[in-house]
Amino acid sequence: MLQRFVDNILAVTKESVKTFTYESLNNIVRLINGVSALLLTILPGKATILEGIHGWELRPGFRGPRFPRWMENGVSSFNQFIHELSMDSDTSSVDYSSAEEDSDLNIYPASPSSQSSRVSGSSASTKYDKHRTGWIRCIFFWILLPAKFLLGIPVRLCHFVYNKGSKAPAISGSHRRLHPIKRVRTLKDQIVHFTTDRRRGVIEDLNLAIEIFIEAIFDVVHKVAHFILSPSAAFRKLLSWVSSYKGGTRENHGSVLEASVTTATLGENDPAPTERNTTFHQSLNTDARTCQDVITELGYPYEAIHVITADGYVLLLERIPRRDARKAVYLQHGILDSSMGWVSNGVVGSPAFAAFDKGYDVFLGNLRGLVSREHVDKNISSRQYWRYSINEHGIEDIPAIIEKIHQVKTSELKLSQPDLEQETNDQLYKLCAVCHSLGGAAMLMYVITRRVEEKPHRLSRLILLSPAGFHDDSTFVFTVVEHIFLMLAPILAPLVPGFYIPTRFFRMLLNKLARDFHNYPAVGGLVQTLMSYGFGGDSSNWVGVLGLPHYNMNDMPGVSFQVALHLAQMKRSGKFKMFDYGSVSANMEAYGSPGPLDLGEFYWLIDIPIDLVAGHKDKVIRPSMVRKHYKLMKNSGVDVSYNEFEYAHLDFTFSHHEELLTYVMSRLLLVEPTTKHPSSRKAERLKKKGQVNS
Repeated sequence: MLQRFVDNILAVTKESVKTFTYESLNNIVRLINGVSALLLTILPGKATILEGIHGWELRPGFRGPRFPRWMENGVSSFNQFIHELSMDSDTSSVDYSSAEEDSDLNIYPASPSSQSSRVSGSSASTKYDKHRTGWIRCIFFWILLPAKFLLGIPVRLCHFVYNKGSKAPAISGSHRRLHPIKRVRTLKDQIVHFTTDRRRGVIEDLNLAIEIFIEAIFDVVHKVAHFILSPSAAFRKLLSWVSSYKGGTRENHGSVLEASVTTATLGENDPAPTERNTTFHQSLNTDARTCQDVITELGYPYEAIHVITADGYVLLLERIPRRDARKAVYLQHGILDSSMGWVSNGVVGSPAFAAFDKGYDVFLGNLRGLVSREHVDKNISSRQYWRYSINEHGIEDIPAIIEKIHQVKTSELKLSQPDLEQETNDQLYKLCAVCHSLGGAAMLMYVITRRVEEKPHRLSRLILLSPAGFHDDSTFVFTVVEHIFLMLAPILAPLVPGFYIPTRFFRMLLNKLARDFHNYPAVGGLVQTLMSYGFGGDSSNWVGVLGLPHYNMNDMPGVSFQVALHLAQMKRSGKFKMFDYGSVSANMEAYGSPGPLDLGEFYWLIDIPIDLVAGHKDKVIRPSMVRKHYKLMKNSGVDVSYNEFEYAHLDFTFSHHEELLTYVMSRLLLVEPTTKHPSSRKAERLKKKGQVNS
């Protein structure tokens, strides 16, 4: 009786402490969010900054209150069922676990303390009768099934727990009689998963850590109390534990817990449970999806091709393959971006998927500049890896990527179409390139340098979205940064090889903070406004871009010091020049002239059509700078077009704009693949030759 009384006291005390800390943390977060909202109202220009963000709402999201565990027997089965529905609406994860699991386990990884308190039924928390409520849940499942499909209410499949003392049949959500409904549920959850960020933020992690800490403290207090009140039972338990440990039944597996889990096999002929080994890894719940994950989850094919540049950098060329297609498109990202930008809007709004659906073989390029430092020299230092400018993007990265595309396409087309015979210098396919920002400047540099070297560039058309190159007309903020950067460059160059986040912890922190900015819109709006000020008032969704999966704890794009210095040099000179090495001798060795090459003077070498696109709200690369490209190309006789949209800088890739996507696809379709095989031309020539001889 005394032991039960102590257990109740500890349970009530524990829940009181958890409730107090939980509410205290919530109040602190509300205070921060409120102060952020107050600052946001007095900051100038925030309306113009936030108006261009697609889907941005300064509106908090609500989460259903959580029942204390000591109240589980104090609520009716109907209220418990409705509560679980509200908890399910907060998460998009697929839940086929048994009904004995708390709904919070669908969001957070189970810790030893949470497992003991939520699953094993410790004396600190009681269980409600799941067998009694199983039939009630199933009835409500079938009642609410139409609402599930019409209104999108996530209704959990009914679960039943087999009790040895009961004669009721044991039915689970994985039984084959519920297989069709489970399959529909799986498809819906997969669709939700594509568009939902399931990571946890810093606030959620802090709340979870506090809860685990309190659970651990009260678990120790609970065991001490049991030892004092019943020392004989505790001593027997200690002896059994020591004997089992000496017998080798308990092994330490480190941070990975291996367990034998009984699972039901989904088969027509073998519904009996089978055993498999499942490994549970502790997760930090960050969003580390790759471009491959996004492409394959949406049902598209995927291929990864590793490209090695002449100077030893290992690049990842990703592909949505259409091997027999005779038209291909190469998508090249800009600064601090990756191939993820071309697929981040899903099936409907991403250029990569739109091009594939139009029959193109799609290649997604990734330039050098990752924290992981992919290089043939595995021991390359940070200083050596980041020693490159935009020159290396244009004369090393892109040539290696395009030559690899040419090699792959030529071999595949000859294999799939054996009647092809390449008698002339014509390619068997047409290759177009779509580039954004820095990728556009690097692509122009590639085309011009290849023409200077009298080498084929293998491109049929260029579509450049807000291309870099000219930056003399920019905002006051960029002008100040340029002066400071060029002034301090001799001092910073030996100290700072690149701008990136070097440690996994801070990269994880950034990944999680991006989630917090979404959960607390006022804080997110304040950060968005401050970041926009730093980018000259550009209204791109900078906070949303930080939430993209390629900004994760494992890897992240960075910027080398020389790339930033190269951009500052372009802004200072007002010309689209190659990198200035700082001395006449170095420039003579690199270019054969005292100064770097002015690429604008060589626009007359461009022999393919070019489509330039500018953003009216773009403050990073203003429309006047894109028009400067256009005027120089037009005066040089280049087949060039110019178009302008009401977009900010990142809207060209990150945001979904149907008119831009339609325009890009219309320009791609202007390039028709060669329909007449070289072998057919050979047959015609042989036929004419025979007629002449006769």
